[in-house]
Amino acid sequence: MGRFARAGALLSALGLVASLALSGCGEERAPAEFVPGQTPGASDTGTPGAPGAPGVPSGPPLTVSPADGTKNRPVSVEIGAKLPDGGEVSQVTLKTEDGKQVKGKLRTDGSSWVPSAPLKWSTRYTATVSAKGPDGAVSEGTSTFTTMAKPGSMITSGLYLFDDRTYGVAMPVVAEFHPGIPKKDRAKVQKRMFVQTDPPQPGAWHWVSNGTQAYYRAPEYWKAGTRLTVRIALAGIPLSNGRFGNVDRNATAKIGSAFEMKVTNSDKRMRVYEDGQLIKTLPVSLGKKKTPSSSGTLVVMEKKEATVFDTMDDPDPENRYVTDIEFAQRITWGGEYIHAAPWSEHVQGRQNVSHGCVNVSMANARWLFQRTKIGDPITITGTERKLAAGNGWTAWNLSWSEFVKGSALPVPDGGAGPAV
Repeated sequence: MGRFARAGALLSALGLVASLALSGCGEERAPAEFVPGQTPGASDTGTPGAPGAPGVPSGPPLTVSPADGTKNRPVSVEIGAKLPDGGEVSQVTLKTEDGKQVKGKLRTDGSSWVPSAPLKWSTRYTATVSAKGPDGAVSEGTSTFTTMAKPGSMITSGLYLFDDRTYGVAMPVVAEFHPGIPKKDRAKVQKRMFVQTDPPQPGAWHWVSNGTQAYYRAPEYWKAGTRLTVRIALAGIPLSNGRFGNVDRNATAKIGSAFEMKVTNSDKRMRVYEDGQLIKTLPVSLGKKKTPSSSGTLVVMEKKEATVFDTMDDPDPENRYVTDIEFAQRITWGGEYIHAAPWSEHVQGRQNVSHGCVNVSMANARWLFQRTKIGDPITITGTERKLAAGNGWTAWNLSWSEFVKGSALPVPDGGAGPAV
């Protein structure tokens, strides 16, 4: 058994799993490490991101949003305009008082222009918007507005993705929030979470029940070689609980080769596939009936070449131990790992004796550890317990039709494309 009491308490606090009887042989969840955030203190300046030239205004003036003269605007504010019927924005320019231009991009639906970084607190900006009507007439409007002072109450956010790292094909984009985002605020937050893929692949967001995490994935595993560009643009977003988003977080990462592990309890074997080809079959020992392994599609979340499993605070004396572990790969928050278990090698492939982990031999554990990546999938079937939602990165444990039901915004058939 893993850190049964503390792991359970932590999951309950995060709201990821409700009323769980967790099984696991490993340690409790360590403090999360996130990609560094971008604060509103240094907004991005440079060439504006909207295409085209404004031309000479010949149509009616535009009404720009935020309205001219408004104060206390959020630093997450986007620039919009009331357009003539059938009109399209041709250019947006946002400048600071000293004339520096702020970078940004138009949303793909043309609804607004999004600054590429949070604006500065208590700062005056001037926005100029040009649009071309269906008759070719060019309209223009300007607005000067001031952002709000830095608020005192903020939510903490995180992003489990880092620049220039290579992840497995099942790596979801995972955004985390403390406290969780209330249901009524999730649509406005989700609208500020941007994911681009190269090559393009549609996707969708899914919120866990209490809003502490949201996962983004495609209908199928990512294509090998995909480049993920992510911006969780929450700095300054006003929420109904009186709090504001704390920082923007950005990351660009790569998806590596397709490496999959499939474990069947019936024959107690792990079959390892690379790019769709079976490359190795390993005997395993899973969780015994009292502490079964979780069946479902799980994801490697953490790797430790050497660690210590300390379960001395477990309420069941039979599950208390301190053991040195090699080649540990975490797959649930509740303490389930793939790891070397030399003490069970004589029964691997024949009998389940673990506290919920996937036991393999020392040689096979080393072989796996040298090849796996964070984000590689492992599917376990035929055990006495189903994987609980939120007990790990469980985005792929749902069918696509079930997954999109967790989105706070409508999802087109087959998934959505990039928002900007």
